[in-house]
Amino acid sequence: IGLVGIAAETGLIMLVYLDQACRALAEERRAAGSRFSVEDLHAAVAGGALDRVRPVIMTVAGSIFGLLPIMWSDGTGSELVRRIAAPMVGGMVSATVLTLVVIPAVYAVVKEIGIRRGRE
Repeated sequence: IGLVGIAAETGLIMLVYLDQACRALAEERRAAGSRFSVEDLHAAVAGGALDRVRPVIMTVAGSIFGLLPIMWSDGTGSELVRRIAAPMVGGMVSATVLTLVVIPAVYAVVKEIGIRRGRE
């Protein structure tokens, strides 16, 4: 449950930042009298995603560092807890890749379809 919560939170924050970056650049283009192009979209998505790299890495690093003592423990019940913590660490790594790579790429593809159809 914790892994899903962290992945959803970081993904949602990434989407908000991508949307804000696109809106800001679109407003700049409108003020300059030009249209928001696909190249502008890619620049906005790259900029929005780069703004979120450090917060996402810090969130994931905090969770992983919190799980490391559980992974290295050898006391009573450690065998059971270690089996819970190991997939959590792997899930945090995959959630990071999802948030930093997959979500911006899918966002750009979906927005690009809208731009090419003239909706944006």
